[in-house]
Amino acid sequence: MTPVLTKMSPRCARIPRATRPGQGTLGYWRLGRRPTISADVSSTHIAVLDDEADITQLLAGYLAAQGYRVTQLHAGRDLLALMASDPPALVLLDLGLPGEDGFAIARQLREHFRIGLVIVTGRGDAVDKIVGLEVGADDYVTKPFDLRELAARIKAVLRRVAPAPEPAAPVSAPTTASPASRERFHFAGWQFDTAARKLLDPQGTEIVLTTGEFDLLAVLVRHAGRVLSRDFLLEQTRGRDAGPFDRTIDVQVGRLRRKMEADSERPELIKSVRGAGYVLVPEVTQG
Repeated sequence: MTPVLTKMSPRCARIPRATRPGQGTLGYWRLGRRPTISADVSSTHIAVLDDEADITQLLAGYLAAQGYRVTQLHAGRDLLALMASDPPALVLLDLGLPGEDGFAIARQLREHFRIGLVIVTGRGDAVDKIVGLEVGADDYVTKPFDLRELAARIKAVLRRVAPAPEPAAPVSAPTTASPASRERFHFAGWQFDTAARKLLDPQGTEIVLTTGEFDLLAVLVRHAGRVLSRDFLLEQTRGRDAGPFDRTIDVQVGRLRRKMEADSERPELIKSVRGAGYVLVPEVTQG
């Protein structure tokens, strides 16, 4: 039987204390080497950040048995050093770090690195989950959890953050679109290149997207003009069904609107259809 993590520390439920700029956060890092994400898990590096050694040891042991290379960390400053020297492809982050703001660490990870980020914490309140997704986590797992489920979620996140393979050189007639051109979409002045994982606004400025935002926009663009339910969007982007109170898609749509809409309160690109879901309104062309 696969073990289930059941230990619940009081610290897991504590609201983190505020920190001064740069204290207890990753505010002064410099970008290090790009992480390696590979289908061969033995070359995929995962960092586990939790202040309790028994938890990091349990996770590290289980993930190492799955073939991953795992680094155990116990403070934000340890992650700072690792990101500069040997950046992981994915971070498992506990929010209840003593004297540190786990949400601030998550936010800065997302701002500076294109890696997988899974929050693993004892804080199961719906507000914490929403905030975790808002600051850029790809997934949010509460303790206690089944290790097999966590491993499956890790694999799903790694698949989403893995860089797209280089398209093969076109071998057909010049008038035939190459594989790369078929992955370039244009709508309302925006350019979305799913192969290069880039979004450019009408002025040509790149808009940085989280993995979840990218996946959601890709689904909306490929189904432009169609109303897509929350269940469909969640299954396409996360590989799971929506629960009755699951707001993951609503949170991701809100973040996309704030990055793409002139007025996120009166969206013109991604519209809500009451009781049905969301639709990308502009006409989309490829090439």
